Amino acid sequence: MGGVTSPTAPVATTGYPWPIETTRLANGLRVVVSEDRTAPVVCVNLWYDVGSRHEPPGQTGFAHLFEHLMFEGSQHVKKTEHMKLVQGNGGSLNATTNPDRTNYFESMPSEHLELALWLEADRMGGLVPALTQETLDNQREVVKNERRQRYDNVPYGDAWLRLLPLLYPEGHPYHHSTIGSMEDLNGAALDTFKAFHQQYYAPNNCVLTVAGDASPAEVFALAEKYFGVIDPVADIPPAPVGHLAGPATSAVRETVTAAVPAPRLYLSHRTFPFGTAAYDAITVLATVLGSGRGSRLYQRLADGKRIAQPDYIGSYGVDLAHAPAPLIITATAKDGVPVEQLEQGLVEVVQSLVDEPVTDDELNRAKALLTTSWWRQVSTVGGRADTLGRYTTQFGDPATAGYRLPAWQAVTADDVTEAATRTLQPDSRVTLTYLPEEEKA
Repeated sequence: MGGVTSPTAPVATTGYPWPIETTRLANGLRVVVSEDRTAPVVCVNLWYDVGSRHEPPGQTGFAHLFEHLMFEGSQHVKKTEHMKLVQGNGGSLNATTNPDRTNYFESMPSEHLELALWLEADRMGGLVPALTQETLDNQREVVKNERRQRYDNVPYGDAWLRLLPLLYPEGHPYHHSTIGSMEDLNGAALDTFKAFHQQYYAPNNCVLTVAGDASPAEVFALAEKYFGVIDPVADIPPAPVGHLAGPATSAVRETVTAAVPAPRLYLSHRTFPFGTAAYDAITVLATVLGSGRGSRLYQRLADGKRIAQPDYIGSYGVDLAHAPAPLIITATAKDGVPVEQLEQGLVEVVQSLVDEPVTDDELNRAKALLTTSWWRQVSTVGGRADTLGRYTTQFGDPATAGYRLPAWQAVTADDVTEAATRTLQPDSRVTLTYLPEEEKA
């Protein structure tokens, strides 16, 4: 039970607007606490370093399926009881999966902190004994239904599923989506799923973050009580290497005719990994290009040429940290506008970021929007816990979260132009076009 070494001494870190203290248990669990006595609320957030990029061939969709299975009962918690205990004590809970990680979180009245930690520890160390074939089969059907509702039966819903294999080569860890292959999910035996959980859902592959109305000493003691008895996993497989040598060197196109209301375009480029200075410039670039009514896309295609629908135009980066992250630019044609005209206009605006320097007004507006977004994220204990868990998992130190906003604010117009020049070239572009079915003829 547990590890063989002593827990590390708590460490206080600075440079972040709220206090942060950390420790590591003997079994490898990293614990992060950010105390805030403003309100009697606490958030418990666990980041497991397992996402779709870790999935070996034949096991795509496993990380996301466990997002569901982790709510279906564990050794001492009956099926559906986890949710009932949290909600019945005034809390809320959820989980998410992306290519880089899986996380589980509860926001609770602080008097129920111990309950939340016990629940999370029980499903970390006690899920496999409770996992049955019936539960697995049931949740496989839930995932299939989720795919139908979110991707297959929604206009443009499968865009992300199509973009990933166009952006990343076969075998790359970002080549497939978190929803995975239904064939892989159907074909795997119960023991294969159990082995996946035992391999990755381990204390030494997890960051536990608690933000809100709790002291570090209290959290560290409870973490030791409930998580400290869980054995570490000795040989957690590393994720496949995601390195790519620069942008793509040839353009790729795909056209989809589907039940969509209007033609839509997605232009996408691989850029830089999240957390790098170059990606900070991409984040500002995306904001200048496509965030809100003051963006270049809106001003030139929705207000100016009036060829794009105002509510369906924009650009954004997908914040992936272990390979060049994608920038996605999208616009939907107004009634009667040919898709070729929309694409020409969209390409012209994208190229303008290379040819026309970003103005002071554009730069200041983008930074103001990013500043608002940042403070909105960390204004709640839930957002704060998630942010600290992320930076601990991906960069080794929760206090590095404090660098993100200053990094955006330090981006210059020249940085944006350089990022555009390096990443937005036509020969590295992925173009995904949706056409309404009636246009097929």
